[in-house]
Amino acid sequence: MSNSVTVSQVSDVTTVEITTQGPQGPSFATSGTTLNDSNKVDGSVVYYDDSSGTFKADTTTTKLTLVNGGNF
Repeated sequence: MSNSVTVSQVSDVTTVEITTQGPQGPSFATSGTTLNDSNKVDGSVVYYDDSSGTFKADTTTTKLTLVNGGNF
């Protein structure tokens, strides 16, 4: 939703648009889980770490460390 106000001065017409912030989008996960990507590197793969209860993207799990049939 937006509204506008027109301000007139002699020969100048200025339009000022007034807007309000809309609703926020959905959270990262419906469960409220967060993503920790503070240690991400090129090729990091996002995975779920049960012990911390977060999704992670870090230097430990990358497309280069995936083996056993990984085709990247």
